[in-house]
Parts: sequence; C-alpha cells; structure tokens
Amino acid sequence: MARNLDRLLRDYIAPPPGMRPVDFAAPAGAPALFAPDSVSWRVMKNPVALIVGGIAAVILELAEPRVRTGVWEHTSFRRDPVTRMRRTGYAAWVTVYAPEETARAMIAGVVRAHERVEGRTPAGVPYRANEPELLTWVHATAAFGFVEAYTRFVRPLAADEIDRFCAEGASVGALYGADRSPRSTADLDALFEAMAPKLERSDIVLEFFDIIRAAHLLPWRRLQRLMIRAAVEITPPWAREILGLGPEYGFKPSYESLVRATGAASERFVLEDAPPAQACKRLSLPPNYLYR
Repeated sequence: MARNLDRLLRDYIAPPPGMRPVDFAAPAGAPALFAPDSVSWRVMKNPVALIVGGIAAVILELAEPRVRTGVWEHTSFRRDPVTRMRRTGYAAWVTVYAPEETARAMIAGVVRAHERVEGRTPAGVPYRANEPELLTWVHATAAFGFVEAYTRFVRPLAADEIDRFCAEGASVGALYGADRSPRSTADLDALFEAMAPKLERSDIVLEFFDIIRAAHLLPWRRLQRLMIRAAVEITPPWAREILGLGPEYGFKPSYESLVRATGAASERFVLEDAPPAQACKRLSLPPNYLYR
C-alpha cells in the first residue's frame, strides 16, 4: 500500500505544465493564508479527498449552464483533462499551504485570467468568469466536494469542524471574487436551494465522465473508476436527479470499503517532499504534524 500511495502522490506533487514551481518550505516562518491547526490544512493534504471531492465539484459546476459553457469553451479540459485537473489541484495546495505572499500572487493571476473569459451560453445567456455569483458557486461546490469526500472516505468530521472548514475557505474565496461564499453548512444548504432552479441536465456532463474515465489520472484504472463513482455518490441526490445520474452510477459497499481504505491509508502516509509536509517544515513543525 505504501508503495502505491507513494506513486499516487508523486504524480501530483510536482507543478503541472504551465505553472511556476513553488517552494513550500521557504522562507522559514512565513505564514500561509490558513493556519496549521485549521481544518483546511487537515482536509486538503489527503489525495483521496482532493480527487473524489474535485470530481464531485466539477459535476456540480457543470450543472450550472454559464459555468459549464465557460469551462467547456475557455479551458483545456477537453483536450488535456489530466493537466487541467493537476493545475487545479496544485493551485488548491498553493492557496492552502504556500507562503501567504505567494498564494496571494497566484490568486491575483487567476483573477486577471478570468477577466478575459466571457461569452454566451447556447441559450444566449451572457456570462463572465469573474461574476461573483458564478465564482461563489464554483467555490462552494469545491468546498462541499472536498469536505464531503474527506468526511465520507477519510475521517468523519464533526458538524462544528465542517462549519470551520467552510468559514476558513470563505475568507480566502473572497480573494478570488467569491464574495458570498458559504461560511457554514447552513449557508451551503441555503445556496444549494437557491441555485437548484438554475441547474440543468446536459450531455456535457456525460461527456465529462467519458473524458475522465479515459484519462490517465491515477496509476490504477480500477481505483480511478471507483473514485469517479465515489464522486457521484457524494453528489447530493437532488443534483443527481437534475443531471439524470441514475442507478448505473451505483456505489456498492465493496466500492466504498476500498475507497475508504485508500483514504485512511493516505491519512497516515507522509511524503516529506509534498507541499503539506514542506509547509510544516517552513513553520518549524514536524513533517508528520498533519498525519498524527
């Protein structure tokens, strides 16, 4: 298991093409946007939470027609899904673990890039990537996906811990322009209720599944397929109904056991040159600080 986890992590700790490498271990003592004792530092270190939660977030994002059109027409996802997903994951690690100055600079670059993204949906509805409502939806779906995947497949979090995770992320989400990000589970539920009438079924969601099934995301194809199913499993039932994700995406108890075993093992496995451990080193904490 340790060798497999090492392969899984090493595929994702290096900066993907097009992203500048970040030294998470320097300068010594530099604080991050999130504190080491934050719930975010615990959740975001786990690759199972990141992968399963990230896929679940994309499922929900693609249900919103303006977000869906922007992603499909203005990103490289269809051409190179692996690099796109690695870029998103690495950006999340920079946001959480990098020195604050580095994280703020990267976020500012993302905001500038979003300023150039605009257009109309096939139904003629205009959109802008930097529109606060859309940024809030993207941020909220990511927060939901990561914390839900961690709680389901890694370690259960108490209600107050989930609220803390939301509040921590909302403060930083505002830097991206998501100025109404949920600060609690209650806020998240209220946002889902408000956004549900704006979501719709689309063949693009089914195309997304075809793309990520075929992509070389993980070293083991069976685990990759199970993580995709796990992402559908944690997608809220009302959203699955809107998107038409029926019994064919079912999640058997044996599937859950394997994903949970991988998540639990990842929670104990320390890769000292990965960003979470390197950030601990920068702040004079032991490399296994987040894994005890």
